[in-house]
Amino acid sequence: MFTYINGLVKKIKSSEKGQGMVEYALIIAFVAAIAIWAFSDDGVGSAVTDAFTNAGSMVQGANDAAESLSNGQ
Repeated sequence: MFTYINGLVKKIKSSEKGQGMVEYALIIAFVAAIAIWAFSDDGVGSAVTDAFTNAGSMVQGANDAAESLSNGQ
């Protein structure tokens, strides 16, 4: 198993495609880490959750108002 992984690492190091794939993997990992932190309770997750909750409440209120106007109430 170690020999196989070692061969893959050598192949990736010698290939330009491998370098690009590693760079993209690092970018994706960085973005994922930021997203996990942002949506966790210790990060800004509660603020994001509150913002989405408030936006949802506003949309629901606007929908209720539009329905009452269209029903003639």
